[in-house]
Amino acid sequence: MAKRERVVRMSVELPLWRALTGYRVLTMIYAVLLAIFGKDNLGRERFERPWVAVAYLAFLCVWTLATLPKVRSAANCTKRFLGADLVVALTGILLTPLADVDSQSFDGPTLPSIWTAGAVLAFAIKGGWRWAAFASTFVAAANIIQRGEPSRDTYHNVLLVWVASIAIGYVVEVARASERTLARALEIEAATRERERLARDIHDSVLQVLAMVQRRGTAIGGEAADLGRMAGEQEVALRTLVSSGLVPPTRVSEDAADGAVVRTVEVDEEEGPADGTPCDLRALLAPHAGSRTSFAEPGAPVLLPAASARELAAAVSAALDNVRVHAGPDAQAWILVEDEPDEVIVTVRDDGPGIPEGRLAQAEGEGRLGVALSIRGRLRDLGGTAELISVPGQGCEVELKVPKAPKVSRGKAGTAR
Repeated sequence: MAKRERVVRMSVELPLWRALTGYRVLTMIYAVLLAIFGKDNLGRERFERPWVAVAYLAFLCVWTLATLPKVRSAANCTKRFLGADLVVALTGILLTPLADVDSQSFDGPTLPSIWTAGAVLAFAIKGGWRWAAFASTFVAAANIIQRGEPSRDTYHNVLLVWVASIAIGYVVEVARASERTLARALEIEAATRERERLARDIHDSVLQVLAMVQRRGTAIGGEAADLGRMAGEQEVALRTLVSSGLVPPTRVSEDAADGAVVRTVEVDEEEGPADGTPCDLRALLAPHAGSRTSFAEPGAPVLLPAASARELAAAVSAALDNVRVHAGPDAQAWILVEDEPDEVIVTVRDDGPGIPEGRLAQAEGEGRLGVALSIRGRLRDLGGTAELISVPGQGCEVELKVPKAPKVSRGKAGTAR
């Protein structure tokens, strides 16, 4: 079997970084237009020293455009960049009285205007609400110093930026925690399904052989009995390993700031037709027919996707193995295939002694997972169902239903994530 690793990256942060990129560009343009066309409260030109405003705004434009790659993701947005970006914003605020002498008398906009909020939001998205509180506190202090005698509107604007940035930072932290929880849940689910797939394969091969060796060795006696006893011990040990879990739990993203990462290992079957190619189920079930097994099939091909047909045939084989083991070598079995418009139904019936009530639950507790994994597990992965009907003394009947257009199976996924 060939295995390939597929990495799925989930992040609610990416839209926030994209929005921040657009915000910085738009507010840069707004600051420039405000400086060109804006006037003070008396209708006069704003700047007594226009060269200060021109120099700063020119630098602001170059800085904003040059650092766009830095605000595309949390990985690119380093602490050094955040510190430099905050310095640019604070410098613009403190230079405003130098360019506009009347800015302390009237509540006019600062040189960077609302561009300053973008620097604070970068802190919030990168580090959460604590980083946002740190940056917004410096901005608040700079605004109060720049105003000289701050008015009610100044305090209102400062408080608004402070609260908004902290709220956004808190939302980002909650989103990251949710991503990690979701990634972990997906990993556990994928690991469980991979464990069940391996357990089915082992049950259909190794465990069956060990059980047969144990029975034959006990019947022959002598040295063969010792061999059968050892085979029985190994069967118990292997069943315990299968039921306790064959796939170790995996880890979540190495860097939570990049978003939760889930690595799934997908298994490709090298033998048999391609999974998407229709396959005649009758051809896979016909070899089971014999003197003790009757096979009834429709006259027309029963087409299923190759992967579904193989798994359904394996489930039928597991049901027949149970007949031979539990009903005895002389038991008669019947296989009936029904081709319905939306699903395929395969019924396996025997004339054995049946299954006592509660025996299946007891078998699962002992690590005997033939019905739970080899039959029900396979059908569940295909989006189908497996129903077992048994009356003591009247045999057992297993009804397997598989939709012709099954849901995409995740049963062959394991994680690394």
